[in-house]
Amino acid sequence: MSVINIQTVYIGASADLVKGFITSPLERAVASAEGIDYVESSSSLGFSDIKIHLKLNFDPVRAMSEINAKVNSVRGELPPEAEVPALSIISADSEFAAAYLSFTSDILSQNQITDYLLRSIQPRLAAIDGVQKAETLGGRVFAMRIWLKPQAMEAMNVTPTELRQALAANNVQATLGQTRGMLTQVNLSADTDLNSVEDFQQLIIRRTEQGIIRLIDVADVELGAEDYNTEVSYSGQTAVFMGVWVMPTANALDVMKAVRAEMAAIREKLPSGLDAIVSYDSTEYIETAIEEVIKTLTETLLIIIIVIFLFLGFSRSVLIPVFAIPLSLIGALFLMQMFGFTLNLLTLLAIVLSVGLVVDDAIVMVENIERHIEEGKTPIQAALTGARELGGPIIAMTVTLVSVYVPIGFQGGLTGTLFREFAITLAGAVTISAIVALTLSPMLGSRWLKAHKKVNAPLGPVFESFQNFYSRTLTGSLQNRPAVYLFWVVIAILAVVMYTMSPTELAPNEDQGVIFGITEAPPNSTIDQSVFYVDQANDAYQSIEETDFTFLLTFPSGGFSGMVVKPWDQRERSVFEILPEVQQKLSGISGVRIFPLTPPKITGRWKLSI
Repeated sequence: MSVINIQTVYIGASADLVKGFITSPLERAVASAEGIDYVESSSSLGFSDIKIHLKLNFDPVRAMSEINAKVNSVRGELPPEAEVPALSIISADSEFAAAYLSFTSDILSQNQITDYLLRSIQPRLAAIDGVQKAETLGGRVFAMRIWLKPQAMEAMNVTPTELRQALAANNVQATLGQTRGMLTQVNLSADTDLNSVEDFQQLIIRRTEQGIIRLIDVADVELGAEDYNTEVSYSGQTAVFMGVWVMPTANALDVMKAVRAEMAAIREKLPSGLDAIVSYDSTEYIETAIEEVIKTLTETLLIIIIVIFLFLGFSRSVLIPVFAIPLSLIGALFLMQMFGFTLNLLTLLAIVLSVGLVVDDAIVMVENIERHIEEGKTPIQAALTGARELGGPIIAMTVTLVSVYVPIGFQGGLTGTLFREFAITLAGAVTISAIVALTLSPMLGSRWLKAHKKVNAPLGPVFESFQNFYSRTLTGSLQNRPAVYLFWVVIAILAVVMYTMSPTELAPNEDQGVIFGITEAPPNSTIDQSVFYVDQANDAYQSIEETDFTFLLTFPSGGFSGMVVKPWDQRERSVFEILPEVQQKLSGISGVRIFPLTPPKITGRWKLSI
């Protein structure tokens, strides 16, 4: 689901003024656009932010074109002092950066750190293959700040407009033309650019009979920052963050490996007093999840092989269903590539579940072939007869399973989009296993299985006893069908009752090792007021035993903060057990509201090369 963001700057306007003259007119204009799910907006001092959430799978380019036209239709209604609204498309994958890098220093100021990042670090990270953008967060760009002295201006009868005109007239570069001689020509340019604090201080504002009025007479001049409305800290230390976004078509794991390698090279050449660290890497959770899935897949394969050995014995018959597992999984991966699917948590889950399903057909086929061999047929005859007998049942069972899973992928809305890859991958693995069971398994049985050489399985007697018990139970069930029907009705009714009583959620929560905090401050708050209260949130984060480090990004009207907890093997509590304690401590902070939350369950997909 894509989001179209409309940002408008109205310098000097209050939050109420921005809402009335910027946000509300734009909201009314874009509300009738096609494909909109809902609209949310915020108005703060000098800034309007509107987020238009589109319906699932709606073309964002088409929506962008229509919304841009509607914004242009009300441009004349906006205040002339306001800047042109800036529109951008934000995808689900780019809502959060793949990684956040922290640059801290006890010596350098935020201005100096930001300047170094923009000149030296950002180009190197942005040039990495697969990186969509590397953007500084909370940086302060160098700018000449001129702080007016109202009393001095009144005494000298100088207006702010006069100051602005003087600055504009004396800080320009222009081409005047060129001069030509017999043999040479010279290009002429007028350069009145001011390059230092002293140059600005000596700027002439007005010439009077009493003397010259310079800028230093009516204002304080300093080399400061373009914007002071952002404060950043890393575990209580002044910092500047840099977010790294990965292209939707890129492999996030490979990209972050390259980013970490580049960061190692960057750290070797950092200026004295500047430190850099990868504060948050979302792929760490992905890598841990992959390791757990691979571990589960390995355990599943081992358990299946052991079960096959226990019931079939250590003979060639064990190898036939064992061979069916990798062939079915390879076939499933081939189908995934044909459909353009990626290896993600859902498709890996489908592969894990399919391991137990794909081996059933091969086991049944081997058992049937062995039964015919024991009855005196040759291996080839037994294989042909067994395949003919089980062809219909295997196909029927496969069609049944496919008809259960495939419809999930054709559902509309978020459910269908989310589980399409899971359903089709699982159905594809089952289909491939049926083909393997009807072709490869009989062929291997005709070659490997021998007459009168069947090795008794370790659990052969137990299996025979269970078979006899099952035969007696089945016979009794067939002879008492009314009781069976009654039992079926009771179970069906209980299933409905339990389904209605069961808790529901779109996707299970996952411990990603981080807790974010969304900060909301009053619209008329200053940066100093917000920082005063948000610093208390840092103390609350640090008081949690499992906290590894914290980060704060504060604006006048709110901000973004969080705590990254220790690795999974170094703590006993999950983030969901820590979250109530964090919420309790943050609720005691007055002046701002901070909402702790865990990362979204579903933010997009990550890619893994296959």
